[in-house]
Amino acid sequence: MTEATTVAPGRVLTLGHSPDSDDAFMFYALAEGKIDSEGLEFEHVLKDIQTLNEWAREGKLDTTAISVHAYAYVQDKYALLAHGASMGDGYGPMIVTKEPTSIDALVGKRIAIPGPLTSAYLAFQIYMDGKPFEPVFIMFDQIIDAVKAGEVDAGLLIHEGQLTHGQDGLHMVVDLGVWWKDRTGTPLPLGVNAIRRDLGDDLSKAMSRVMRRSIQYSLDHRKPALEHAMQYARDLPTEMADKFVGMYVNELTLDLGDRGRRGIELLLKEGADRGITPAVQHPVTFVD
Repeated sequence: MTEATTVAPGRVLTLGHSPDSDDAFMFYALAEGKIDSEGLEFEHVLKDIQTLNEWAREGKLDTTAISVHAYAYVQDKYALLAHGASMGDGYGPMIVTKEPTSIDALVGKRIAIPGPLTSAYLAFQIYMDGKPFEPVFIMFDQIIDAVKAGEVDAGLLIHEGQLTHGQDGLHMVVDLGVWWKDRTGTPLPLGVNAIRRDLGDDLSKAMSRVMRRSIQYSLDHRKPALEHAMQYARDLPTEMADKFVGMYVNELTLDLGDRGRRGIELLLKEGADRGITPAVQHPVTFVD
């Protein structure tokens, strides 16, 4: 393989990602030594996305999953890899309630949010278009229980809850991925992988190649990659875990392409234009 040129043999990079089935699927080949890593070695650091977002503000990890929302706050420290993104292409985070209702009925109400820097929260703020609500920040995997218990009036679901909320008797009010695609024609950008700018171009490009190689390997070897991912599937049956992985590890994950990049730039621009986030330099820096 001509592109595998061993940039930094034995160099250990800290690699942050969520303990979720989709992340585990895309990092399977790296974790199990299935591909050429170009001399790079990795220390996998598993944390929830909000923790990774906060750590990115400190520049704590060499390369890390972050929310697209968080990039507005860490753009001086990190560039985005063109590979490894999670995009909601006509589906995505959703608002759910105990009883069927309308979004207008939730104005001024308490809504559980999975973290202040999550892309789901940014998209929801844009969706609400200035209508007030009270955000209640709690861990993503506690939101369904909080809604069921009546501790909040609604919850913003990310991860597997998008597929399982009906089993808990909850009702979807809006799917933000559907809304965003109808508005913009682009997928709703959620998570991305970023790398510290101070690592330099050669190392960043090597990481980009390795990341793409890992995703491609998992897509080409779906069964063993899914078996690896199941340990992080939070008791989802295999068929549903496979569906969830397919939603967020696909051709857009392999490479953002023009549609994916456009979606990221639009979300960040709308956030800045509305005064929700700091302005982001355009075009956004991507490492191919």
